[in-house]
Amino acid sequence: MSLINDKDLEKLMNVQDRTCVSIFIPTQRAGKEVLEEKNKTHLKSLWKEVGTQLKEKGLSEDKIAKIGKPIEALLSDKSFWRHQSDGLAIFAAEDFFEKYTLPVNFEAHTYISEEFYIKPLVPMFNEDSRFYLLALQLEDVELYEATTYSIGKVEVDDLVPSRLEERVGFDYKQKHLDFKTQNSGGENTIFHGHGGASEEVRKEEINRYFRAIDKGLDSVLHDERVPLVVATQDYLFPIYEKVNTYNHLFEKVIPGNPSDTDMLGLHEKALKILEPELEKTKREKTKKFNELNNTDNTGASVTDILPAVQQGKVDTLFLENRSEIWGTYNNDNMNVTIHDDQQDGNYSLMNWAAKEVLKQGGNVFLIPEAQMPDKNSKMNALYRFN
Repeated sequence: MSLINDKDLEKLMNVQDRTCVSIFIPTQRAGKEVLEEKNKTHLKSLWKEVGTQLKEKGLSEDKIAKIGKPIEALLSDKSFWRHQSDGLAIFAAEDFFEKYTLPVNFEAHTYISEEFYIKPLVPMFNEDSRFYLLALQLEDVELYEATTYSIGKVEVDDLVPSRLEERVGFDYKQKHLDFKTQNSGGENTIFHGHGGASEEVRKEEINRYFRAIDKGLDSVLHDERVPLVVATQDYLFPIYEKVNTYNHLFEKVIPGNPSDTDMLGLHEKALKILEPELEKTKREKTKKFNELNNTDNTGASVTDILPAVQQGKVDTLFLENRSEIWGTYNNDNMNVTIHDDQQDGNYSLMNWAAKEVLKQGGNVFLIPEAQMPDKNSKMNALYRFN
């Protein structure tokens, strides 16, 4: 199913005014680390630290146990730990628990506040840096969700047939079907087989298979607006393109048999053909900020930006990805207090600003320090034009 979507984010952002625990850990997909359960051990260690901090904050043992119960259950779930991506995000409060296995390389981080820490999730909601990749073969189908920097498998086994024979009721491999095309348009594709079935029957079998895949994928993609790029043989793409109902199918195909490369190889090929589309909005907004810098249309002071966020004036928020700004913001008098570090009673002003801008439909980008539009500040804003 989908890894995380807008409704999930909205649900996380609406939990507030109670003890909220956010935990992020980097995870490994396979290899020695998985066999030695290092991902699980990492979470166990971080949860122990969080438990100690909650106790120091005066939370009762009963409340700590209630928050930690689903985390303890997760630590015992051997099946869960065998299927990881690049990062794991956990959000826990009393009577609330969500976990997300995501293609994002998180730094290990814990956050305790009266709201969840959603800043690390921002790359998953930048639509021009995220896409889906469908590896399509007659004997196999895989769906991946990816960002510019990472990729993770989406489990769709319960939604789509895994191979042609599942849908049409014959053994594809035993029939030794050989598919060739006379031209790249796909209209005059000829299907040569040795099973006695006519060309039209063969074509309809593949159509039925692809329609079943399209129908299953709709459960994941129906609310999405990001590109779906297909990796498949050239002659199969026109057939799939005709039955596809997803509005954002990318017009260029990753040619060749997907099984000839691994997931990371497919990701690299997808980035090459998607390059003109990826991060277009970020480039355009950065350019606009630079053109308008030092005018009333931009901001680089936290004390100016946060009131503008509250008033819905921020079109695009740029946040330095490896930094944090601690303090408080008073909604009544728009007063900003900044502290040198995290302490009782304060919170991440970056997280607060990101959450509010996303709620208002604005853009939020996590930017390396060297790429910040105004490098003198950890937070930049491009304001909406009146």
